[in-house]
Amino acid sequence: MMAVKTRSFDYTVDGKDFEAYLAAPDGDDPSPLVLVCHAWAGRSQFENDKAYALADLGYAAVAIDLFGKDVLGKSKEECQALIKPFVDNRALLQDRLKANLAVMKEQAEAEASKAAAIGFCFGGLCALDFARSNADVAGVVSFHGLLHAPGNTADKINPKVLALHGWDDPMATPDNVKAFGEEMTKAKADWQLHAYGGTMHAFTNPVANDPDFGTVYNAAADKRSWASMRLFLNELFA
Repeated sequence: MMAVKTRSFDYTVDGKDFEAYLAAPDGDDPSPLVLVCHAWAGRSQFENDKAYALADLGYAAVAIDLFGKDVLGKSKEECQALIKPFVDNRALLQDRLKANLAVMKEQAEAEASKAAAIGFCFGGLCALDFARSNADVAGVVSFHGLLHAPGNTADKINPKVLALHGWDDPMATPDNVKAFGEEMTKAKADWQLHAYGGTMHAFTNPVANDPDFGTVYNAAADKRSWASMRLFLNELFA
């Protein structure tokens, strides 16, 4: 286990207050930066734990905040309302993401010239939109992300893309997967898709257990997807 330091900090984007959680190797040298994009409920302990796990791998990881300080959805209806403005207006989402990236690159723990983004569920969509809008990141990883295109995908996607997907995810159907592949291919992206059989949405979340809604934890897919992410980040920052 690597010695890890953590801190939470407030920041402002577009006149609104946000709070991020940063975890990094304990020391004075900066490390490659990995942004962790949250699921539809907002930044929670789940994303903080992922940032800590990334720090243990040697990265300066920041669980970012897209909704506002202390804004968390407590029901499906509240969570849906939180993501709706961003799903409906992907340019708004992409601007918010790039503003977050700029703030996080300024942190002393971050090696600003080396950056990536990962995300879960809605955060997976965010990670993909970092790439689609050619944000200044080397690559992105989407865990059980929403896949639908924003309508403004760059003609040529520069960041490398890894999508980690449950084949039985009702929120990203095989038709959605096919369309995603066609979108990435048209944009000449360096892209990968890993699909896990018998696996639904939210497969990395140990408390996900709602088969009727389509969210079920899958320990094997959780482990395999994290291992794939590690290989991908190693490739980005070798």
